[in-house]
Amino acid sequence: MTPLKPWLLATALGLLFADILAVVLLQMGGLALRRPVQRAARAAGAVALGVMLAHALPNQAEAQLTPGVREPVTMSAKDWLAVKATSKVTFGYVLTGDPETDEISRAGLLGLGKVLTLRTAVEPGEPIGVNIVEDEIAFFPILYWPVPENASTLPEETLAKIDAYMKQGGMIIFDTRDFGKGVPLGFSLQSGGDTALQRLLGRLDIPRLEPVPDDHVLTKSFYLLRTFPGRWDGGQLWVEAGMNNSLDGSRTARRADGVSSILVTSNDFAAAWAMDERGRPLYPTVPGGESQRELAYRTGINIVMYALTGNYKADQVHVPALLERLGQ
Repeated sequence: MTPLKPWLLATALGLLFADILAVVLLQMGGLALRRPVQRAARAAGAVALGVMLAHALPNQAEAQLTPGVREPVTMSAKDWLAVKATSKVTFGYVLTGDPETDEISRAGLLGLGKVLTLRTAVEPGEPIGVNIVEDEIAFFPILYWPVPENASTLPEETLAKIDAYMKQGGMIIFDTRDFGKGVPLGFSLQSGGDTALQRLLGRLDIPRLEPVPDDHVLTKSFYLLRTFPGRWDGGQLWVEAGMNNSLDGSRTARRADGVSSILVTSNDFAAAWAMDERGRPLYPTVPGGESQRELAYRTGINIVMYALTGNYKADQVHVPALLERLGQ
C-alpha cells in the first residue's frame, strides 16, 4: 500500500508557497490584484485536491487488489469526475441526448482550449460532458449548454442545483443556436413565453437580462471586442442587467464582484470553435468566413478570462484613486 503522508506533505508545502506568493503579489500590486489572486488561490486549491485524489485513489485501488490485503475496490463515476475536473481548469458541456449536438459541444470546447493554450496562460483540460440531472457541476468554472428546440422543464432538484451553482460563482453559457434570432430587450426567463430556453429554466430565479453594454468587462477582458459572433453572426450576447440598467433595481448580477453568472447567445459558439485533431475548423462561419471565426475565438477567450478573473479590468479604472488613498 502506498503511504499518503508524502503526498499530503507535498501538497501542504505547495499551498504554503502559493499563499506566500499571493501575499507578495498583493503587496506589490495593490488592491487591483486582489480578486485575480483570490481566484488563482482557489484554483490552486482545487488543483491540489485533484492531484491528491489522482494519486491517492488509484494507488489505494492497486493496493486493494493485492491478494490477502483487501477486497478489490474500483473508483466510482463520481470520484472519477471529481479527479478529472479538478486536475486542471476544466470546462463542462451539458449533454442533450443528441449525439451530433454533444459532439459539437465537445469539439468546440476542445478547440477553444487549444486556442487558450496558445494565446494565454490558461491551459484547460479535456472538456467533460455532464448529465445535468445526475452529475455534480460544482467543479466547473464554466458550463456550455446548447439548448435543443424540444427542451422541457427540469426537475425542481436540478433547478435548485443550477441555482446554487450560479450563486456560488459558476457561469453557464446558454446557446440557443437559432441563427441569430435573439431575444427581446429586457428579456426575462420568467416572462411566461414558450421558447425552448423559457421552458427549460422558466422556474429558475434569474434576474433580467440585457445585451452586453459597450463598456462591459466582456468587451475588454482580453481582446477589445464590439460584437460576439459564433458560427452565425447577428444574434446578441445577453448578460445579467447591472444596477444602473435594471428596470426595478431589485435584481443585479448574482456574484459579489458583479460578474454575470449567465450568458445567453444564439450564435452557436461551439460550432465556430470546433476543430478536428489536426486543428482544422469543422464548420463554416456565416457570413463572415475566417475573420468571423477569429472573432469567435476571441469571444471565447474573453468569456473565459471574464469568468476566471472577474471584474479585474473594470477595477483598473479606480487604481489611481486607490493608490492615492493608500499613500495618505
